[in-house]
Amino acid sequence: MSFSILASTFANNILPIILLSGAGFALGKLLQIDPRSLGRVAFYIFSPVLIFDLLVQNQLKLTDAAIVVAFALCFILTVGVLTLLVGILLKLERPALVSILITTMFANTGNYGLPLVSFAFGEEALSYAGIYFITTTLLFYTLGVFLASLGHMSFKEAIVGLFRIPTLYAVLFAVLINIWNIKIPEPVARAVELASDGTIPMLLILLGVQLTQVEFSGSQRAMQLSVLFRLIVAPLAALVFAALFGLQGVSRQASVTQASMPSMVSATVLATEYNLDFKLVTAVVFVSTLLSPLTLTPLLVFLGR
Repeated sequence: MSFSILASTFANNILPIILLSGAGFALGKLLQIDPRSLGRVAFYIFSPVLIFDLLVQNQLKLTDAAIVVAFALCFILTVGVLTLLVGILLKLERPALVSILITTMFANTGNYGLPLVSFAFGEEALSYAGIYFITTTLLFYTLGVFLASLGHMSFKEAIVGLFRIPTLYAVLFAVLINIWNIKIPEPVARAVELASDGTIPMLLILLGVQLTQVEFSGSQRAMQLSVLFRLIVAPLAALVFAALFGLQGVSRQASVTQASMPSMVSATVLATEYNLDFKLVTAVVFVSTLLSPLTLTPLLVFLGR
């Protein structure tokens, strides 16, 4: 694995993402943009529309999609259990423990993962990456929201809160449209296409804007644990799980890459909405994103062989 190959892989696949996120970071610094408002726009409109569009447009066979879904579910839950056990051993307080569970379990498979897979492995791999993204996002907005809610809410309140998540209804509508072969009216289809096409750039800008709000927490052990698991343990575990599930070719490339991304930027939105340790969450997102090219670049070269 020569330096020239690593440099070329970084420049062609990761640098474009960094440049757009950097533009968002500069914009956030210069104009003092409120990331919470921008995050809510993504939470309630853009992300659900993108998920809806990917589900409606995806042409993968059901069996192929199901394997990726199973891989994602097993991988995310396994990482969560390992993080929980280590967090308990370290005697982390409840808000910190919930915060690192969310930042470790859920990777940035949307505004970082999707364009990266598209650049590195092409449109066919992007279909598999889309399935992984949908699975991650659905789990994030159900289990992730539930975990975040438990930081300060009762079990009943957390369950009720799940039904306020627009992503659930986007998935439901898409499934019903596919089952019944419903033709979407042209004005609605065009509106969905417009919003879907703009989601990834918007989320990359959001990533940069949100990173302007980073505040390093005093809980250095928790931050280091989450970053270590997300950038080192997760890629190694993903390669093992890919072999266990028999993933090959572009499905392996897309799934392992998605599983190896830094922490999901939307974790900062949950941290704000549910009063988690915001400094800890933003620090993990910032550090894991900043360091991710060091782990993703050799991983892309390895998967591309």
